[in-house]
Amino acid sequence: MQDKPLMPSRLSRREFLERGAYGAAGLLLADRLVAPARGAAASAPAVVRKPAKAVIQVWLWGGLSQLDSFDPKPGAGREYCGQYKPIATNVPGIEICQMLPLLAKIADKYALLRGMTHGNNGHETAAYLVQAGRKASSAVCPGIGAIVSYFKGYNGGYTGMLPPYITVTTPQGRFSESGFLGSKYKPFSTGGDPSKTPFVVEGIVAEHVTEERQKDRRTLLGDLDRLAKEQGDDPLVKSVDANQQQAYAMILGDAGKTFDVSREKPEVRDRYGHTKFGQSCLLARRLVAQGVPFVTINHGGWDTHKQHFQAMGGKLPELDKALSALLQDLADQGLLDSTIVWVSGEFGRTPKILWEAPWNGGRGHYGKAFSALVAGGGFRGGRVVGKTDERGEIVIERPIYPWDLLGSMYALLGIDGAARLMTTQGEKICVSPLADNEIPAKETGGLLREIM
Repeated sequence: MQDKPLMPSRLSRREFLERGAYGAAGLLLADRLVAPARGAAASAPAVVRKPAKAVIQVWLWGGLSQLDSFDPKPGAGREYCGQYKPIATNVPGIEICQMLPLLAKIADKYALLRGMTHGNNGHETAAYLVQAGRKASSAVCPGIGAIVSYFKGYNGGYTGMLPPYITVTTPQGRFSESGFLGSKYKPFSTGGDPSKTPFVVEGIVAEHVTEERQKDRRTLLGDLDRLAKEQGDDPLVKSVDANQQQAYAMILGDAGKTFDVSREKPEVRDRYGHTKFGQSCLLARRLVAQGVPFVTINHGGWDTHKQHFQAMGGKLPELDKALSALLQDLADQGLLDSTIVWVSGEFGRTPKILWEAPWNGGRGHYGKAFSALVAGGGFRGGRVVGKTDERGEIVIERPIYPWDLLGSMYALLGIDGAARLMTTQGEKICVSPLADNEIPAKETGGLLREIM
């Protein structure tokens, strides 16, 4: 495969913007050249932005119902809408589900992607599509978290004591997050429950082991190692010792304290909600504040084949409280401009409700049309991209495929989508399939220039 020339002799304006926006320089050019999105102030000056520093991915495992969240369809009737109605947000013309009143108050801080689509209804394959932006092939490609870790972690100058890719609290488990990049780029999963006090980070600090006991154990380990060290200047011993020092620095030092959300003021913890998900969102904010480039909050419970509305009665208020607190907190601390927040599952849920037994008001898997939320890091808030029909069954305006969204995030992060990675089969592929011409023109809407 030959590398494509960066700038062919003749390019359409669209091609130039899409290709140029992969790099940081191209992104700045795109900012100057793209006309303001519909509804934006025509006089707004072009903004020169630095690349985003981090991503917080809120992964709604099982798939969030688009009709019961970010794309309500009040005219579709009970067969589709169930009991929920839309409410106005603080952005004129944008409505969301009545179960998300706190998010409705800050709609100017996020953009809604109502045109998400890929057509796949399997958990594993859809998760791979959404997070790796690839269709099935001989190479198992890495997800975006591993890609960000590769380019913005230790290879990219990251010097933090915390791992550059962290999952709160459990692994996603539906695909190989690191793919052919290997275990070095897999996420560190905290385990446990940050709403508990003290929060036990599994694999680092054993439950009920005090800081003083950890220091005692460190002293004992040092005594046991002294004899080995006295036997020579062994490189292996040096390597082991360096790893031990790093591990204890994370456990006992300031870096390790990042995991302790109880250090936050009570009123801050209250805003997020004293749930596992709420405190996970708070922990994610603490992690990006410490420079961690990619944090995934793995939040399950959205696979509602049965009794969907009973489940949503608890899940949606929890999401509303924690996510609105996260966005506002990031903004208040000056972190939102440099942090992308991405909220999505692997697909949506069937627009038509399965009222009959045994589903009793359930919704199935639906990859044909679904919604996502993005905020920060260069994404403009108060906008909607894409449109579905009156029942939310098909995308009728501006389809957004997973590779379109991932390519947009890479661009905002300053990661060159045309950079090449070597697979385990010895094949070179581009970071973004858009840069490789891997995706047919009919299956891409291009980068999300409307909100970048």
